[in-house]
Amino acid sequence: MPSPRGIQSIEVGGRLLQALAGSGTPMALKDLAHAAAMTPAKAHPYLVSFAKLGFVEQDEVTGRYGLGPFALQLGLIGLAQQDPVRLAFPVVEHLALQLGHTVAVAVWGEHGPVIVRVAEAPSPIHVMMRHGTVLSLTGTASGWLFAAHLDEAVVGPLRPRSMPRSEWDAEVAQVRQRGLARAVNRVVEGVSAMSAPVFDVRGRIALGLTAIGPSASFDTRWDGVVAQALRGAARSLSQRLGALVAEAA
Repeated sequence: MPSPRGIQSIEVGGRLLQALAGSGTPMALKDLAHAAAMTPAKAHPYLVSFAKLGFVEQDEVTGRYGLGPFALQLGLIGLAQQDPVRLAFPVVEHLALQLGHTVAVAVWGEHGPVIVRVAEAPSPIHVMMRHGTVLSLTGTASGWLFAAHLDEAVVGPLRPRSMPRSEWDAEVAQVRQRGLARAVNRVVEGVSAMSAPVFDVRGRIALGLTAIGPSASFDTRWDGVVAQALRGAARSLSQRLGALVAEAA
């Protein structure tokens, strides 16, 4: 099916807004035009119109252009309309097909991580997970993910007192460093899982994307297929929620 016809001038001018958003800082006309693949003479009329609408504003001292009040207002409204769990639904469906493993969405509940969405693997051999299941804090990948990214005041009361504090701190530090949590044969022998965090505009963990499958066929490497797919999907969702996420190396 052919794509719907658009207005080319709007798409061309939109490249300037994309360049400003991608920069994160005000830009000089020359640099902004270069980033949008156009000449300064061509870029300037667009910026004049955008300034009249409040999409951009020009600093009177430096002459640099930045996003204007209307652009900021649109961004805030867009973020307010985003539902992290709803956005994650098609993502886990795609991941399950891509990886051949069950993939779930976990959020933080009163007693720990809770599964709120499950996309079952298309393969005949897969691990079942149920909606509403409360997961172990220290026995699951999802549990360690939230333990590493929530405040101590939230997760501390659920920490097993039998676990040495040094062991807890070491596990939490590894999750933060890796950007992933992993559980290999912990709760159930022969079952492994990996989980990646999705952050909101304030940098707080909004949910976890967790893949789970038979250990014999589950790639548990930190740089393996599962890890890369989860990192990429979590990064994309985080960006849609307004989080400042570093691009993959």
